[in-house]
Order: sequence, then C-alpha cells, then structure tokens
Amino acid sequence: VPARWEPYLAAAQAAGDESAYRHYWELCTLYALQGALRSGEVWVEGSRRYGDVASYLIPPEDWPQRRAEVAELCRLPATFAERLAGIDADFERYLAALEALLADGNGPVRLNDDAELQLTPLAAEVVSLEVTSTKAAILARLPMVPLAEAIIEVDRVTRFSDRLTHAGGGTPRAPELEHRRNLYAALLAQACNFGTTRMAELTGISADTLDWYIQWYLRDEPRLEAANAAVVNEHHHQPFAGIWGGGTLSSSDGLRLPMRGRSLAARVLSRYFLDQGVTTYTHVSDQHSTYGTQVIVSTDRDGLYVLDEILGNTTELPILEHTTDTHGQLLATFALFDLVDRKLSPRIAKIADKPLWRPHPPSHYARWPLAGPLLAGHVQTDVIEEQWDELVRVAGSLKLGYVSASLLVARLQASDRQHPLAKALLEYGKLLRTVHALRWFTDEAFRRRIGRQLNKGESLNDLRRFIAYANAGKEKYRRHEDQTAQAHCLTLVVNICILSTTWYLQDATEAHQAAGHEVGDEVIANISPGHFEALNPYGTHNIDVAAVLGRGQRRPLRTPRSP
Repeated sequence: VPARWEPYLAAAQAAGDESAYRHYWELCTLYALQGALRSGEVWVEGSRRYGDVASYLIPPEDWPQRRAEVAELCRLPATFAERLAGIDADFERYLAALEALLADGNGPVRLNDDAELQLTPLAAEVVSLEVTSTKAAILARLPMVPLAEAIIEVDRVTRFSDRLTHAGGGTPRAPELEHRRNLYAALLAQACNFGTTRMAELTGISADTLDWYIQWYLRDEPRLEAANAAVVNEHHHQPFAGIWGGGTLSSSDGLRLPMRGRSLAARVLSRYFLDQGVTTYTHVSDQHSTYGTQVIVSTDRDGLYVLDEILGNTTELPILEHTTDTHGQLLATFALFDLVDRKLSPRIAKIADKPLWRPHPPSHYARWPLAGPLLAGHVQTDVIEEQWDELVRVAGSLKLGYVSASLLVARLQASDRQHPLAKALLEYGKLLRTVHALRWFTDEAFRRRIGRQLNKGESLNDLRRFIAYANAGKEKYRRHEDQTAQAHCLTLVVNICILSTTWYLQDATEAHQAAGHEVGDEVIANISPGHFEALNPYGTHNIDVAAVLGRGQRRPLRTPRSP
C-alpha cells in the first residue's frame, strides 16, 4: 500500500465502510501490479512490451555453454570480487592524487569552508600566433567546392554508390552515368531537405524519377550504413585522420530538429522549438567522422541510446572510449559500458556537487583524511555479487546482438520498483561513476581531451545545419522510418564533405610546404575538416535575361498530378 493511500484505508476501516475499504484494496493491488509489470517482476507471456526481461537475454539453457566465451569476449572475471579488486586499485590511485591536491589548497580542486568540493573550470587553451597564421594560410588555399562535385569525387574513390543497390534486387534501367546522376540528385534532395519537387526544378530531373530513386535506393537502412562505412573507412586511412585521433575515442550528441506538421515520434520541447520536433542522435569519432545515426524522441534521455551505435559499429574505427554531455550518461550505462569492455567518460555538469560512493566502510579510507570523507555514499556490493552471473549474461546478450542496450535499459527503468538486475546495474554504475569523477578531479589532461572531443561533435552539428538548410531545416517526414532514412542520407553527405575537405587540406598543406613554409602536426591538429566555408550547397542560378524577356509571357501553369 503506498504511504499516501494509507489514510484512505484507515478512514474507510474506521467508518466501517466495507465496500470502500475493499475498493481501496483493489486499487492498491492494481497499482502494485502496474509497477511490477513495468519493472519486469511480473510479465505477460508473448508480450513485446511487458515480456519477461530474461527473454531478451541469452536463453538459460544455452548460457552454461556460452559463459566462458562471453567472459573472454568481454574480458570479465569469473567473480565480482576479482573485478572489485581492480576498482579498488583505481580508487586508491585517484584518492591519493586527490588528497595531494586538496592538501595543497591552491590547485584547481579544493575544499571550501564547509568542506565541500570545488572545481575551477578549465581556462581556454592558448594557440600560438604562428599556428593561427599558418592555419589561416592553409585554409585560404582551399577551393570553393560545389556539394555535388564533392559527392562525385568521393564516389570515384570509395564507390559508396555500389552499396546503394535496388531494394527489390533490380538493376538500374538507365545508363550508368545517368543512374549515378539521378542517385546523387536524390541523395542531395534528402540531405539538403529540398524535397523532390524543388530538386527537380534545380536539376531538370523529373520529380517522379527522384521519388523513385528515394523509394528504392535511399530507404534501406543497412544499405545506407554500408555506404557510410565505405566513406568513413577511406577517411580513417588518410594521414591527417591519424593526427586528429586514433579512432578509439568518440562522442555523441543530439541535434534537435523542428517538425513541419505532426508525427508520432515528435514531441513539443519548448527549449528548442515551439511546435513539435524530433532529435537526430549521432556518434562522432575523434577523426571527425560520423559512424552512427539514430532518430529518437526528443523527450527521451540520450543515455538510453548511447551504447547502441557503438555495439552496432560497422566501420573500421576501433572505438574503445566514449564521451557525452550530462544527458548522455546514466548509472546503468556506466555499468553496461564496463560490462562490454568499453569506457564511458562523460562531461557531467556540476560534477563536484554529485554524490560519491564507496564499496567499503569509512574506516577503509581513513588514510586519506581530506579525500576519504567525500565518499559519503555506500554501494551495496552484495547486490552486485548476487547478480554477477546475470550481469555477465547481459554483457553477452548485448555483444552478440540478442537485445539492444536502449531496449534493455528502458525496460529495466520503466518503473519506480526496481528489478533485481536493474538494482545491480545501478549499484555497479555508482562505483564506476565515482571512479570517473575522481579521475576528472585529478587529471586536467583528461578533462581537456574530453572537452576537445565534445567540441568536434558540436562543430559537425553546425555542418549538418549548413547542409540541411532548405525549408528552414524542418523535418518534413511523419513516419519514423522515413525520418531515419533522411537522417542517414544527411550523415552520408556530411562524411563525404569531411573526406573531401580532408583531401583538399592535405593538398593545401603540401602546396604550403612546397612554397617554403613549415607545417607541424600542431597546426593540422587545430584544423577541422568540418570547416564548411569552402563548400557550396546552394547550386547555381542561370540568369538568362534575353530568354526571359524573349518569352514575352509568364511561365505556364503546372499540370497537377492525378490523385
């Protein structure tokens, strides 16, 4: 019986109203059943939404044979005690470093008069005048590249269009060059948000042809992902990409898009738009390439989806560590990242005010008199230990594709009542987030590296807005499948721009060096291939004065299509 309902039962019992007393009990029973259904303690056979949580995982009869394989694949020990020993080593290392900083009292981390932790924000990185001037000189050499020309040049090398095959298995009816022209025009219509009618006016290709290409060539998500992977892999092999990063770190961020009309996946989010809108959630590597794209409901927490694209990564990028902002992290996602042998390193707003947890009694941390008392919360390690085998089973289910992380986390966190597995994930996440916070406090280089990566993702959001400029950047599709296909088309064109700009940056750098100037890696590291001032997505205008005046009349009206 919920505490706020107890007075109703007491009043009905005191008044001798048996009917009301029984109805209150019935309501309490239904309310408890609702919570149990949402949490997974009670399930409905055959239901997708309210099925048994265990049905999402590796079947129990197969688990004994797969346990050793999963433990090796995820590099997980046989018992939680072994994993806790590694976590304790991290605690000791970072607590010792934090203790030294707090004892100094003049560093970026210190205690105020109320013994509360304070963290000074990082100062802006200073870039030397020589690096700035060399960067400007290289960027000045970049030619203005029409967007269609960039697509053609990239496809000549990567042949990404070969992955965009007919959804029904058919072969192109048009000659090859005409087929590619139509495919590129349809891709631009989707990425730039023109729509087929306006693209037909710009290119001279009929709107029916463009609609047909979008329907049969640009709607299949796996084919679009394969085409995108071809571009990302080519960029991964470029010399400059290795200077920007090793492809092991990535970040994710959501781009909120207003909606034109209404959609089942859209929500009103007044912070970003007055009407309904959706969110495009993208994963960006430290080499500036985008390897994952999802369209999600704007009111959903980003942290539900942060692991999906990492586990579903089909590119050659060896992603090992991932960063997000505050909305991209949950205690459960900290645990899931660790279970699948990845590291979550988010930038959490006001992290100094967040609670810190410890796995042992306070006396265990007495050797750090300043840092030890900051660990005010206690983690129930016995809960994790009891569920360790199930947690390893969850890791294997995620790695082997039995279930997506977003579905599992949403299912476990659907109610205030906690499933035992959800409780274990929560307690495990408390440990890992505390380790992350202690490292954040003590490692300035770590904080700067995470900040630089998040800035890369933000800069690519600017490039996305620059390309998808038509119709005020409003999402025009109502169905989630169509929205996802358009988002993948935009990601493909963004990666094409990144690869094209990288090529021209390499050419401009070689030309600058040939002119007798020295260009170091520090200069290249400060140049982003997301630079879009040398891209032209707007097309050309044919201003034929004589033809318009010679026509002597206005344009004829269009013949409307048959309903």
